[in-house]
Amino acid sequence: MRVLADIEALLLANLHAVLPKSLLGQALHYLASQWSKLKRYVEDGRYSIDNNAQENAIRPFCVGRRNWLFADTVAGANASANLYSLLQTCQVNGIDGYRYLRALFIALPKAQTADDYAALLPWRIDLTPA
Repeated sequence: MRVLADIEALLLANLHAVLPKSLLGQALHYLASQWSKLKRYVEDGRYSIDNNAQENAIRPFCVGRRNWLFADTVAGANASANLYSLLQTCQVNGIDGYRYLRALFIALPKAQTADDYAALLPWRIDLTPA
């Protein structure tokens, strides 16, 4: 933490001593604007240094959103969104999406009550082949 305190002292001492439009001035102003985030990151080791995991998690939805623009009908776009949602739910719950869809399409015609449909949720369905 001593290093961080030294950097902050240098930052505060030199922030207004350089031209704001110079490269050094731009760098110091950027550091000043991000200082609270840097301190938070250094003080708490649970924070990730980047947001790649979060971006990778939402990428399928972003790709889907782009594809939904070219759906012929609203019903087709809804069907695509539902499929993406089901597969993401499987992924979050550690379930193989292909095996889930196979089991779902086999069991779905037999479902008649609300309990039957609830049993088809990704974390409740029996994935053993029929």
